[in-house]
Amino acid sequence: MPPTKDRTLLAAGAILVYAFIIGFADNFVRVIAAEAGLWQFHAVRGAMALALLGAAALVLGLRLRPVHMRAVAARSAIHGASMIIYFGALAFLPVAQVAAGLFTAPIFVLLISGFAYGHPIGPLRVAAVIIGFLGVILVLGPEALGGESLAALLPVLAGALYALGNIATREWCAAETAETLLAGFFGMLCLLGLAGLGLLALVPVPVPDGADGFLQRGWVSPSGIFLFWTFVQAAGSLFAVGMMIRAYKMADAAKVSVFEYMILPASAFWGWMLWSDVLTPLAGAGMVLIAVAGGMLALGDRYDRSPTASRQ
Repeated sequence: MPPTKDRTLLAAGAILVYAFIIGFADNFVRVIAAEAGLWQFHAVRGAMALALLGAAALVLGLRLRPVHMRAVAARSAIHGASMIIYFGALAFLPVAQVAAGLFTAPIFVLLISGFAYGHPIGPLRVAAVIIGFLGVILVLGPEALGGESLAALLPVLAGALYALGNIATREWCAAETAETLLAGFFGMLCLLGLAGLGLLALVPVPVPDGADGFLQRGWVSPSGIFLFWTFVQAAGSLFAVGMMIRAYKMADAAKVSVFEYMILPASAFWGWMLWSDVLTPLAGAGMVLIAVAGGMLALGDRYDRSPTASRQ
């Protein structure tokens, strides 16, 4: 099935909802990491999300069976690997550096869309991605560019995989429903979490205390705090990722990926509300650039569809 006509403003609204929900939920990963591990978190959250999605499917008559099983499995594996690398990198790299790496995704979306799928790459899109990424650097601070080691490249790898998975949403999985892709995504994360738990059970490793042991920690007896915030993560992520999937099915991936920069100001807002984290003036300037980048893409449809742009 060919991709449908772009509905960029609706996609931007869906991403805004996604950003505020994810920004809230992700602020509590620090609470989860203090006592449990990455693999248990993904396994339990994935199982909870699948249970909620299954119940919704029974009540609402949703279709979860894929039309193209291989395409859904491939997309789920790519996005799942991206999230494993992203959360895993948080164990040994600064949050700013990891987030900056993941938010290279719009650049990869632009390159893959243009060179692999022949989508037009107009100068407005290039400028929007550059401005948005500069805004990210200002929000996160100069330390986001630090680090020359191989480990520092892992968040960039997560960004590249995230970009490819977002392109696959529209290019490979246009015939799938949002709930089918949700089931694939959370099912894959659950399987990856179980695989990690199994490996750690067979090959135990030393585990530092608290959040420092997030990556190395195997199964632990879950507390009420872990179960509550993991359920909040599961329910919030289920709805939020569903909105994100719908956004990528409504508009071109190169445009929607820039709207995802809204996660940064949303996370900063919740960090201020929940933990009294205060932004610097430099970070405020970065958010302005992010908003400008999103507006350039939202208002640039007519320019990108012009005869000149279509011949590029």
